[in-house]
Amino acid sequence: MRRRRQKDSVPEPGGEDVAGELAALSAEMERTPPETSPVLQEAWYRRKGGQQARALVGSLTRVLGRSGLAAAKGAGYGGKALADRLVLAAPRIPIRSLATLRAQHPTAATPEELAELITLGACRSSAALGAGAGAAAMLPVPPAMPVEIAAETLSVAAVEIKLIAELHEIYGMPAVGTVAQRAGAYLTAWADGRGIDRAALIRPAGLAAMAVGSEVRQKLRKRLTRSTLRKLPSLTPLLIGAGIGATMNRRDTRRLADQVRADLAGRKALDPGYWAAAAPSGGQAVES
Repeated sequence: MRRRRQKDSVPEPGGEDVAGELAALSAEMERTPPETSPVLQEAWYRRKGGQQARALVGSLTRVLGRSGLAAAKGAGYGGKALADRLVLAAPRIPIRSLATLRAQHPTAATPEELAELITLGACRSSAALGAGAGAAAMLPVPPAMPVEIAAETLSVAAVEIKLIAELHEIYGMPAVGTVAQRAGAYLTAWADGRGIDRAALIRPAGLAAMAVGSEVRQKLRKRLTRSTLRKLPSLTPLLIGAGIGATMNRRDTRRLADQVRADLAGRKALDPGYWAAAAPSGGQAVES
């Protein structure tokens, strides 16, 4: 009986350690590197991002591997399993308030400038994660590659959900409600690839209607499955490498950010004075 209980117990991905690594990766990729040459700057981001990305994917790979499902399903680690884990992880993704973002990026004078800084950081984070998975595919015998692809897919999804949530903060349209309600709203936005409709944010029942039900889970499954299937060629050594994995992720995250920003930039903020109210004061806010 004890053995059965251990087998049926599925650890949640994105626990406190993984969430901390995600936050560290995001912060590292938004920093201004000490180098002045664009070539040296890119090398700095690759080096720093690679270290954080390997730790993040490694932690999540161990979490997923402990469930035993990855070994059983192999490369077919399904979209349903990934979607279930993403739903569990979403409330733990560290989201910064506008005040925190402005304190961390005091040179950003407008929402667009701050949104671009956050977008660049997310694109670099996605690229670092893709490079890590691509590099692993170059190994002669990658026995854990299916679960590593699953871990990388979930990690990139978390980076993009964090990005979407912080873009809503930047444009003055944050989701409200409980942690679970806010997470559900941003999961839905990620599944749809768009910003949350303003009407849903101002109606009392708007976010409640966006609870993560069967329809949203189906969208999450489809999106995660598409992402995983695109990366399965990585299982063939030398077919895809770190550079291609990084480029794919960077392009996809940029496309998502551009769409969400276009949606949000064309709408009125919920509070017209939100930007001034979050102006940096003396110290830097510490929040996630």
